[in-house]
Amino acid sequence: MQRRYYGTLAAVAALSLAATLSGCGAGTGSGEVTLKLVAADYGSNASNTSQKYWDELVAAFRKKHPDIAVEVDVRSWKDVDRDVAEMVAKDEAPDLAQIGAYADFAAEGKLYPTSELLPIPTQANFLQRLNQAGEVDRVQYGMPFAASTRLLFFNEELFEKAGLEPPKTWQGIVTAAAKLKAQGVKYPFALPLGTEESQAETMMWMLSGGGGYQDAVNTGYDINSAANIQTFTWLKDKLVTPGLTGPIDPGQLDRQAAFDAFTKGEVGMLNGHPTLMEAAEKAGVKFGMVPLPSPDGEATPSMGVADWMMAFKQNGHREEIGEFLKFVYEDQNVLDFSDAYDILPVTVTASTAMEGDAKHKKLRPFLRELDNSELYPVGKTSWARVSKSVKANIGKAVTPDGDPEAVLNGIAKEAADAEAAE
Repeated sequence: MQRRYYGTLAAVAALSLAATLSGCGAGTGSGEVTLKLVAADYGSNASNTSQKYWDELVAAFRKKHPDIAVEVDVRSWKDVDRDVAEMVAKDEAPDLAQIGAYADFAAEGKLYPTSELLPIPTQANFLQRLNQAGEVDRVQYGMPFAASTRLLFFNEELFEKAGLEPPKTWQGIVTAAAKLKAQGVKYPFALPLGTEESQAETMMWMLSGGGGYQDAVNTGYDINSAANIQTFTWLKDKLVTPGLTGPIDPGQLDRQAAFDAFTKGEVGMLNGHPTLMEAAEKAGVKFGMVPLPSPDGEATPSMGVADWMMAFKQNGHREEIGEFLKFVYEDQNVLDFSDAYDILPVTVTASTAMEGDAKHKKLRPFLRELDNSELYPVGKTSWARVSKSVKANIGKAVTPDGDPEAVLNGIAKEAADAEAAE
């Protein structure tokens, strides 16, 4: 994948032999500097916490750079974004943060631009779509750290028992869900629109229906577009009201609960990301994966997600931060993290290596989807408020007595207000 970027990558690599990017010199000055990094935990329990990955990486870095110490504080995804925001508000920003959003900090002038931290070849090696998503006003501040896409997972044993093939259209989803319900499957199609990550499930369905959070040229929000209203009306009328989404109101069903039900063999179909594979395999669930169907079966963009690394100016350790980040984004370190957590790599070279490695065969469909994916509008400082509104309200759109148009209009108004407040 991403072969169209190789020529550019080779060219900038050659140029780098003759010039060194400002701020990325070999020397780090005299005396020891300690960098502080706050990072999100991708592990599911204490035995596979991300702290282990970071401790090993930092130890290897310290051998090469004995004058730079790095202290890594790994925190739960439930807390890390809020915790970093509170640190920044108290003028106690870490040197680095690996979290879910960067745009607010960039807009406030608190982050180093990527160009002041990394040499040109490292910058150019990020997947182009992710590079662009890390920009605010055409300047990159967010460095992609981890990526994933979404596919439709289905329980192969339940499908075989019901005599089903993987659906290719929305009508195929309805037909399969009805047969699964008749077979006594608890969740024929699990639709998690609860507060945990409903902004993701929402975007997946919007894209499948020909819409999205933004307009066609990605210049503004288009949340209450005709396509989005039609999509959520269909979900309400064809899946939720007929009882094909299970015993729990989708607005009360969180992603993790849906994933847990899938690993128990209680779900026929649901949208999932790569980490669900490992959990399902450990539970002995046989599953298949296909792109989320569209109304007519034609291909539509999938949803991509990226998490971000950012560097704060407050402590003034630009050169040391740059040295550490160059090490973080070396291929082996990127691949080690991807291996540990079934996450997609964010660089061209690591992605190519993963795609060519037979042990990553099951991740190849996700890699292919990343090339055709759409990401959250994370470059908008208003996105945090819009995402919060989606989480709080979208479940109401698909209740039997809900009004999808009214709900989407309400979210769209909050988006417009958030944009106007920027």
